[in-house]
Amino acid sequence: MIILSSPSGAGKTTLVNLLSKKKNFEVSISHTTRKPRPSETPNKDYYFISETEFKRLINNEEFLEYAKVFNNLYGTSRTPVIDKLSKGKNVLFDIDWQGADQIKNKKLDYKLITFFILPPSKEVLFQRLSNRDMKDKLIVEERMRQFSRDVLHWINYDYVVVNENLENCYHKIYSLINAEIENKSKDYDAEYVRAHVEKLIQ
Repeated sequence: MIILSSPSGAGKTTLVNLLSKKKNFEVSISHTTRKPRPSETPNKDYYFISETEFKRLINNEEFLEYAKVFNNLYGTSRTPVIDKLSKGKNVLFDIDWQGADQIKNKKLDYKLITFFILPPSKEVLFQRLSNRDMKDKLIVEERMRQFSRDVLHWINYDYVVVNENLENCYHKIYSLINAEIENKSKDYDAEYVRAHVEKLIQ
Protein backbone atom coordinates (compact mmCIF):
# COMPACT_ATOMS: atom_id res chain seq x y z
CA MET A 1 0.00 0.00 0.00
CA ILE A 2 1.52 3.29 -1.11
CA ILE A 3 0.01 6.50 0.21
CA LEU A 4 0.67 9.90 -1.37
CA SER A 5 -0.60 12.89 0.59
CA SER A 6 0.04 16.58 0.11
CA PRO A 7 -1.45 19.98 0.74
CA SER A 8 -3.88 20.95 -2.04
CA GLY A 9 -2.00 21.91 -5.22
CA ALA A 10 1.33 20.18 -4.48
CA GLY A 11 0.79 17.58 -7.21
CA LYS A 12 -0.07 14.27 -5.53
CA THR A 13 -2.84 13.32 -7.99
CA THR A 14 -0.58 13.83 -11.02
CA LEU A 15 2.14 11.75 -9.34
CA VAL A 16 -0.31 8.95 -8.47
CA ASN A 17 -1.45 8.88 -12.12
CA LEU A 18 2.16 8.63 -13.34
CA LEU A 19 2.97 5.80 -10.92
CA SER A 20 -0.21 3.93 -11.91
CA LYS A 21 1.22 3.49 -15.43
CA LYS A 22 3.90 1.19 -13.98
CA LYS A 23 3.35 -2.57 -14.10
CA ASN A 24 1.59 -3.95 -11.01
CA PHE A 25 0.55 -0.52 -9.68
CA GLU A 26 -3.14 0.28 -9.37
CA VAL A 27 -4.95 3.32 -8.03
CA SER A 28 -7.51 3.04 -5.28
CA ILE A 29 -10.43 5.16 -6.55
CA SER A 30 -11.99 7.24 -3.78
CA HIS A 31 -15.65 8.12 -3.27
CA THR A 32 -16.43 11.81 -2.88
CA THR A 33 -19.43 14.06 -2.38
CA ARG A 34 -17.84 16.97 -4.27
CA LYS A 35 -18.78 17.90 -7.84
CA PRO A 36 -16.47 16.71 -10.64
CA ARG A 37 -13.93 19.21 -11.99
CA PRO A 38 -14.10 19.82 -15.77
CA SER A 39 -11.05 17.61 -16.34
CA GLU A 40 -12.37 14.66 -14.31
CA THR A 41 -14.09 11.47 -15.44
CA PRO A 42 -16.64 9.86 -13.07
CA ASN A 43 -15.73 6.28 -12.00
CA LYS A 44 -12.17 6.82 -13.21
CA ASP A 45 -10.94 9.76 -11.13
CA TYR A 46 -13.52 9.41 -8.37
CA TYR A 47 -16.85 7.79 -7.63
CA PHE A 48 -19.01 10.90 -7.30
CA ILE A 49 -21.86 10.15 -4.91
CA SER A 50 -24.43 12.00 -2.78
CA GLU A 51 -23.91 12.77 0.89
CA THR A 52 -26.77 10.38 1.76
CA GLU A 53 -25.09 7.53 -0.11
CA PHE A 54 -21.75 8.38 1.52
CA LYS A 55 -23.29 8.23 4.99
CA ARG A 56 -24.88 4.89 4.17
CA LEU A 57 -21.41 3.51 3.30
CA ILE A 58 -20.05 4.87 6.61
CA ASN A 59 -22.87 3.19 8.56
CA ASN A 60 -22.20 -0.10 6.75
CA GLU A 61 -18.50 0.23 7.72
CA GLU A 62 -17.47 -0.09 4.11
CA PHE A 63 -14.67 2.49 4.28
CA LEU A 64 -11.03 1.77 5.02
CA GLU A 65 -10.72 5.50 5.67
CA TYR A 66 -12.78 8.62 5.18
CA ALA A 67 -12.38 12.31 5.91
CA LYS A 68 -13.99 15.70 5.44
CA VAL A 69 -11.83 18.02 3.33
CA PHE A 70 -12.99 21.54 2.33
CA ASN A 71 -16.60 20.68 3.27
CA ASN A 72 -16.64 17.59 1.05
CA LEU A 73 -16.41 13.96 2.12
CA TYR A 74 -13.81 11.58 0.68
CA GLY A 75 -13.48 7.86 1.40
CA THR A 76 -11.78 4.62 0.31
CA SER A 77 -13.91 1.48 0.22
CA ARG A 78 -12.22 -1.57 1.73
CA THR A 79 -13.25 -4.43 -0.59
CA PRO A 80 -11.61 -3.32 -3.90
CA VAL A 81 -8.38 -2.41 -2.07
CA ILE A 82 -8.05 -5.78 -0.29
CA ASP A 83 -9.00 -7.53 -3.55
CA LYS A 84 -6.16 -5.81 -5.46
CA LEU A 85 -3.64 -6.42 -2.67
CA SER A 86 -4.53 -10.10 -2.42
CA LYS A 87 -3.81 -10.41 -6.17
CA GLY A 88 -0.29 -9.09 -5.56
CA LYS A 89 -0.89 -5.56 -6.84
CA ASN A 90 0.69 -2.45 -5.32
CA VAL A 91 -2.19 -0.13 -4.45
CA LEU A 92 -1.74 3.66 -4.69
CA PHE A 93 -3.75 5.99 -2.45
CA ASP A 94 -4.28 9.68 -3.23
CA ILE A 95 -5.54 10.74 0.22
CA ASP A 96 -4.93 13.40 2.86
CA TRP A 97 -3.25 13.04 6.28
CA GLN A 98 -6.53 12.17 8.02
CA GLY A 99 -7.05 9.16 5.75
CA ALA A 100 -3.38 8.17 6.00
CA ASP A 101 -3.63 8.09 9.81
CA GLN A 102 -6.74 5.88 9.66
CA ILE A 103 -5.10 3.36 7.30
CA LYS A 104 -1.98 3.25 9.50
CA ASN A 105 -4.13 2.52 12.55
CA LYS A 106 -5.92 -0.35 10.77
CA LYS A 107 -2.61 -2.30 10.85
CA LEU A 108 -3.45 -4.40 7.78
CA ASP A 109 -1.21 -7.34 6.87
CA TYR A 110 0.35 -5.50 3.94
CA LYS A 111 3.45 -3.34 3.73
CA LEU A 112 2.62 0.37 3.92
CA ILE A 113 4.85 3.13 2.50
CA THR A 114 3.78 6.74 3.01
CA PHE A 115 4.87 9.85 1.11
CA PHE A 116 4.12 13.50 1.82
CA ILE A 117 4.55 15.79 -1.21
CA LEU A 118 5.53 19.42 -0.70
CA PRO A 119 5.77 22.36 -3.10
CA PRO A 120 9.17 24.08 -3.59
CA SER A 121 7.76 27.27 -2.02
CA LYS A 122 4.51 28.95 -0.95
CA GLU A 123 4.78 31.27 -3.95
CA VAL A 124 4.87 28.32 -6.37
CA LEU A 125 1.91 26.72 -4.59
CA PHE A 126 -0.07 29.95 -4.84
CA GLN A 127 0.63 30.09 -8.62
CA ARG A 128 -0.36 26.45 -9.10
CA LEU A 129 -3.63 26.92 -7.21
CA SER A 130 -4.40 30.14 -9.09
CA ASN A 131 -3.79 28.43 -12.46
CA ARG A 132 -5.98 25.48 -11.60
CA ASP A 133 -9.72 25.59 -12.32
CA MET A 134 -9.99 27.81 -9.25
CA LYS A 135 -10.55 31.24 -10.60
CA ASP A 136 -12.09 32.16 -7.27
CA LYS A 137 -9.62 34.14 -5.18
CA LEU A 138 -11.36 33.13 -1.94
CA ILE A 139 -10.90 29.42 -2.66
CA VAL A 140 -7.18 29.94 -3.29
CA GLU A 141 -6.82 31.94 -0.07
CA GLU A 142 -8.66 29.26 1.93
CA ARG A 143 -6.37 26.55 0.49
CA MET A 144 -3.28 28.60 1.34
CA ARG A 145 -4.52 28.89 4.94
CA GLN A 146 -5.17 25.15 5.02
CA PHE A 147 -1.65 24.57 3.67
CA SER A 148 -0.15 26.09 6.83
CA ARG A 149 -2.07 23.51 8.87
CA ASP A 150 -1.56 20.50 6.57
CA VAL A 151 2.20 20.96 6.27
CA LEU A 152 2.59 20.23 10.00
CA HIS A 153 1.67 16.56 9.36
CA TRP A 154 4.84 15.87 7.34
CA ILE A 155 6.43 14.32 10.42
CA ASN A 156 4.04 11.32 10.34
CA TYR A 157 5.18 10.12 6.90
CA ASP A 158 8.00 7.74 5.94
CA TYR A 159 9.23 10.09 3.22
CA VAL A 160 8.78 13.74 2.30
CA VAL A 161 9.50 14.66 -1.33
CA VAL A 162 9.63 18.18 -2.77
CA ASN A 163 7.83 18.51 -6.11
CA GLU A 164 9.97 21.13 -7.81
CA ASN A 165 10.21 19.22 -11.08
CA LEU A 166 7.46 16.66 -11.74
CA GLU A 167 9.68 14.17 -13.59
CA ASN A 168 12.41 14.24 -10.91
CA CYS A 169 9.84 13.99 -8.11
CA TYR A 170 8.20 10.97 -9.76
CA HIS A 171 11.56 9.17 -10.23
CA LYS A 172 12.52 9.90 -6.64
CA ILE A 173 9.28 8.37 -5.32
CA TYR A 174 9.52 5.36 -7.64
CA SER A 175 13.12 4.61 -6.62
CA LEU A 176 12.20 4.91 -2.90
CA ILE A 177 9.28 2.49 -3.40
CA ASN A 178 11.59 -0.02 -5.10
CA ALA A 179 14.25 0.37 -2.41
CA GLU A 180 11.58 -0.29 0.26
CA ILE A 181 10.16 -3.33 -1.52
CA GLU A 182 13.60 -4.83 -2.21
CA ASN A 183 15.14 -3.74 1.14
CA LYS A 184 17.90 -1.80 -0.61
CA SER A 185 19.65 1.32 0.65
CA LYS A 186 17.67 4.52 0.13
CA ASP A 187 18.77 7.83 -1.33
CA TYR A 188 17.00 10.10 1.17
CA ASP A 189 18.24 13.25 2.87
CA ALA A 190 16.18 13.76 6.04
CA GLU A 191 18.10 16.91 7.00
CA TYR A 192 17.28 18.61 3.68
CA VAL A 193 13.59 17.77 4.21
CA ARG A 194 13.59 19.22 7.73
CA ALA A 195 15.22 22.45 6.50
CA HIS A 196 12.72 22.75 3.64
CA VAL A 197 9.74 22.32 5.98
CA GLU A 198 11.18 24.98 8.32
CA LYS A 199 11.33 27.39 5.37
CA LEU A 200 7.71 26.65 4.37
CA ILE A 201 6.24 27.21 7.84
CA GLN A 202 7.99 30.50 8.53
